[in-house]
Amino acid sequence: MNIIKTTCAYCGVGCGIDATVTGNRGVTIRGDPDHPANRGRLCSKGSHLGETIGLEGRLLHPQIGDQRSDWDTALNLVARSITDTVAEYGPDSVAFYVSGQLLTEDYYVANKLMKGFIGSGNIDTNSRLCMSSAVAAYIRAFGEDVVPCSYSDLDEAELIILVGSNTAWCHPVVWQRIEAARAAHGAKIVVIDPRRTETAEQADLFIQIAPDSDVALFNSLLAEMQVRKAVDADFLDAHATLPDGFWSSLSISPALAGIDEAMFGALADLVAAHPRMITLFSQGANQSVVGTDKGNAIINLHLGLGRIGRPGMGPFSITGQPNAMGGREVGGLASTLACHMGFSEEERDRAQHFWNAPNMCSGPGLKAVDMFRAIHEGKIKFLWVMATNPAVSMPDAGFVREAMARCPMVVVSDCIAETDTTAFAHVKLPALGWSEKDGTVTNSERMISRQRALFPPAGEARADWDIIAEVARRMGHEHAFTWADSAEVFDEYCRQTASENDGTRKLDLSDWVGLNKAGYDALEPKYWGGSSPFADWKFTTPDHKARLIAVTPPQTRKADPAYPFALNTGRYRDQWHTMTRTGFSPKLSQHRREPLLEIHPDDAAAKGIKDAALARVQTPYGTSLFRVRVSDGQRRGEIFVPMHWTDQTSSDGRTNLLPGPHNDPISGQPGFKNGKAQVEPFASDWRGFLVCTQRPALPSDIYWTAVQQDGGWLIELEGSGSIDVDALLPSGDRIEAHDSARGTRRIVVRGTEGQLNAAFYFTRSGSLPPRDWIIEQLQGRSTESASALLAGRSATPQPDRGPVICVCFNVGGYTIRDAIKAQGLGSVEEVGACLNAGTNCGSCRPAIAKILEIRRKAAAVAV
Repeated sequence: MNIIKTTCAYCGVGCGIDATVTGNRGVTIRGDPDHPANRGRLCSKGSHLGETIGLEGRLLHPQIGDQRSDWDTALNLVARSITDTVAEYGPDSVAFYVSGQLLTEDYYVANKLMKGFIGSGNIDTNSRLCMSSAVAAYIRAFGEDVVPCSYSDLDEAELIILVGSNTAWCHPVVWQRIEAARAAHGAKIVVIDPRRTETAEQADLFIQIAPDSDVALFNSLLAEMQVRKAVDADFLDAHATLPDGFWSSLSISPALAGIDEAMFGALADLVAAHPRMITLFSQGANQSVVGTDKGNAIINLHLGLGRIGRPGMGPFSITGQPNAMGGREVGGLASTLACHMGFSEEERDRAQHFWNAPNMCSGPGLKAVDMFRAIHEGKIKFLWVMATNPAVSMPDAGFVREAMARCPMVVVSDCIAETDTTAFAHVKLPALGWSEKDGTVTNSERMISRQRALFPPAGEARADWDIIAEVARRMGHEHAFTWADSAEVFDEYCRQTASENDGTRKLDLSDWVGLNKAGYDALEPKYWGGSSPFADWKFTTPDHKARLIAVTPPQTRKADPAYPFALNTGRYRDQWHTMTRTGFSPKLSQHRREPLLEIHPDDAAAKGIKDAALARVQTPYGTSLFRVRVSDGQRRGEIFVPMHWTDQTSSDGRTNLLPGPHNDPISGQPGFKNGKAQVEPFASDWRGFLVCTQRPALPSDIYWTAVQQDGGWLIELEGSGSIDVDALLPSGDRIEAHDSARGTRRIVVRGTEGQLNAAFYFTRSGSLPPRDWIIEQLQGRSTESASALLAGRSATPQPDRGPVICVCFNVGGYTIRDAIKAQGLGSVEEVGACLNAGTNCGSCRPAIAKILEIRRKAAAVAV
């Protein structure tokens, strides 16, 4: 069996994968030991990609309305709709909303059609939501969107500062590289975040700043470095420009960041003592109404200290999606043209000449938030959504849903049939899934890698670039959209990066121009711009000097008694975006089976909110319901909720109904991280759960969440009044137990051969059994005794493993705790040697370290 080298489908780390096809839609996934981005490592999501590539839930044929169509009819309708809409309302009445899940070739063709041939800038990407402020900051500082670092810099760094990044969860392979640098030469790790995350708990120094206070903190650091005479005046004189009054605009004000003088002093000491300094910043910094200024405050510190363009140093934005960078390169953002060009007359003419474009757009298009506002207002009449789920992921998602419902024509090309967004589609076009795609992606460090197909297309699915090109041809643009395969699209993109470049842009793929199909198929991972594109300290500005940008801390938001909490949103370790892929993985669903509202104990007590109960979160834009997790990792007055749950997976818990449409005025990136919210307890009088082989229709008047498990589904339920149990359970032989005094009811449903088909557990005042053993019985279609199934535990007592910590080896927290105590284990490595936990993907290593620390503290108290 041949190994197919491809690239992971998830975050911007861009890990290489060795995939071995084992049968019909079966594959073994391993990390590629030769890929420089991950050196064989994979996180939990990448390790379990094999669970997500089946045909369940796939969109396999074109659809018009609710009816199956053929490609010819569907494509003619899309092409005619665009042409007619432009003819009646002008090119700006059409919009494409695209995705970092697209390959670079897909992105390139979509951008070319919209900006060069339809004649509008109205193509934007969901990457606007995660890293466009970093793009804007880099352009302001360097003249071009160039990440100045590579992962190899982490290996050299003496000090690694993580800003707004739960790296151990969101970029676990990068975190393992950071851990390796600490182990190899004692690199210090600083985490700057309002939440005490799993990453923060492993840091040498944790700075728990107030929300949106990053500018105040980094301005203060640079001012402090000037006082300490650590500023590199020679570098600044030779390679940077500063605005008038720059130094006098800075002040040392750690209190504005919500930290004390001692904490600030400790941070400043580390910065002063370690010249090889990397600052990694991510969504926690970017997803803010002042995200661009945050990025420039970080870059200012590095420029002021001359810490850029040398090994082990630089301001490093790590992106959220596998091809967010590829989209940035080819113009997937409404604010840029392809190949890092802007909208000056010279750059527009250059793009128009290269494409021989008849209808070149006149300027930038609408960014994501403004795009959906224009749809809502009726200004945009045609929307094409590609490989993304804005009904869930956009802020003020209720408004976005209203906008799509009003739009006369919504086209969605996706690999999944039923999403919150496809519910609004007039036309659905089946696109290739990850395991069928063939093209290139660019990771956070500018490394281009090949994504290769493992399987033939599912059903009638087609490549996104091919769908777009066929629409363009049916609009009359045959001459410009004639590629035979993705290799030819890639070649055209490479030629455009080189066209009229002459060293004016770092993005230049001229080395790959003329690459034939065989060469494309054999393409090895390679950086553009080299591992350090500013090693010569020549920046993409007219004078080749970097720019320090004067940035001012935002005003402290006034207290609002109606919405007293600061709302923070983010990701879970084992889920991805809106769960349209990871939701199919039983393994990945074990870590967090419900969306949890994290709140400080004092705030919970003051609001009468109990741990594990339900609470309602309300903002001026919407409401959602969450299970509560009381956590002292939250600052007082702040709450955190995850972004992943959708109409397909929960009756509530849809986080992005809550943030408002406010965005950064420079980048257009929405502020997901510091909204205002109210929290109240939610009254219910019963709670239950159901495990079943087939998911039933679920009522809309109760709280529920549904996640896939081995053998079927786990459905959590809670509400008031009565529940129609018969509607939830399959047919079969039922065995029931009731306790009217405690209000409990338990039902087991067996099939004709005695196998377990469903088990239902309900209580009004008592407790519910643990889920894991019952799920295991479902997986094995158990013939355990009725009494054991009704009790929810084996007749033969078994140890409680606790909540799953390591999904790769199915190891629970109690198992780890007990092994540490019984065998005197003292390190994550020793736990791994004993239980295997933490030895595969490494995503659980911070959690294991936390259990070890709790054990150490308990032992110290006992002494």
